[in-house]
Amino acid sequence: MAGSVQLLCLATNSGVPLYCRSKGESRQLPFSVIGSLNGVHMFGSNQDVLLTSTCTDNTRVCWRVFRDSITLIVMSSEEDASDLYLSRLLDNVFGAMVLVIGLDDLVNLKNVERLKRELRACYKLIDSLLTASDWIGDLTLCVDCIVSPDAAILQEALEVFVAAAQSNFGCLMVMGKVVVATEKWWRLAAQEVVLLTWLVGSLAPNSSRDYPIYLPQGSPTVPHRLLTFQLVPGVDVCLLCGPTPSLQQVQTELVERFWNPVLEPLKTCLSLHQCTFPICIPLHHSIIGLLLINREQNKNLFTLQPHGVESSQLPATVLSPERRRSVLRQFYTLAVSAYFPAEASEDKPAVLLEEFHAGFTHSPTECYVAADDHKSYGIQTRQHQLLLTFTPETPTFTLRNIATKTLNLLTKEVPF
Repeated sequence: MAGSVQLLCLATNSGVPLYCRSKGESRQLPFSVIGSLNGVHMFGSNQDVLLTSTCTDNTRVCWRVFRDSITLIVMSSEEDASDLYLSRLLDNVFGAMVLVIGLDDLVNLKNVERLKRELRACYKLIDSLLTASDWIGDLTLCVDCIVSPDAAILQEALEVFVAAAQSNFGCLMVMGKVVVATEKWWRLAAQEVVLLTWLVGSLAPNSSRDYPIYLPQGSPTVPHRLLTFQLVPGVDVCLLCGPTPSLQQVQTELVERFWNPVLEPLKTCLSLHQCTFPICIPLHHSIIGLLLINREQNKNLFTLQPHGVESSQLPATVLSPERRRSVLRQFYTLAVSAYFPAEASEDKPAVLLEEFHAGFTHSPTECYVAADDHKSYGIQTRQHQLLLTFTPETPTFTLRNIATKTLNLLTKEVPF
């Protein structure tokens, strides 16, 4: 299951490497290898052939060119690597570069050495996209969320706080997952909201920040200010604003005034970080991983501890958190690539499809996998996708019934 990932960024016209980031036990690639990887793509392009991906026995490689200016190449030997994941990874990496330094410097490559220095500011965010974590929004293109029983109280506090700060864009975040947000925050492009949460989650904890950012789709050339304030350790409130107000003004005049009265609900949110929803919801004991996606609102709930149980308390036969994460990501990739294809639209890239066998004419709404160490079941409705991982002892004939009841329970009990 262990593997490595290498990400290369080059100037398209010159082939000059701008940076190389890696995950796992991977060594710095020699320049000759980098040149060969770029050269084969350029050769294909000169022959009117678009080379997007290839694979060897143990490595998958993907290429993408953005704005005829930046070439990104990713190589992965991880078990759960797929063309879908790697393609979305490259989209997110370029989006991260635009988010942090803006589009102008990426399109107008006048000074390569200066661009290399500027791109260092992107490294923490890019590294977080390469690293397995408690988030899955990089793959689903939906925002990782937490459902709090005090959501109404926190929403009201957020609305008045954001209005007092002369903004319309704000959200409350716990360990990189959104609890509540303003209506206009949710109106941002899905990738922008995902990258903003990953950016905050990837930065070192700080009592407050005033961070210049660009919106990859909404404002790629004009910067905004991202203000963040730590309310309690692990809980941040975020604002998008223009030149005013100042960080100090919001910190001294507004933060304590609006958030001190809801201190206890904030602490309660922190306890929901792993489970993502109140543990009083009675899920079936055989479920060991859960991904619920709201397709209309581009949100998801993702947990490897659906019962709020620590790994040390689980039976020895239950998969490790790392294996559960990999299994759920692989199952999501299989489901949306082969069985639940999304309709291509202006704001959502077309999913990479796998061809069905001849004669397969209907559109499936459910699918399952039965493996040696786990079982998985997925359901798609007009509004939701639910993907579950089960213990291997769970009878296969019961998966559909458990999954259907779980979807009904979550969509009724959880306002999601």
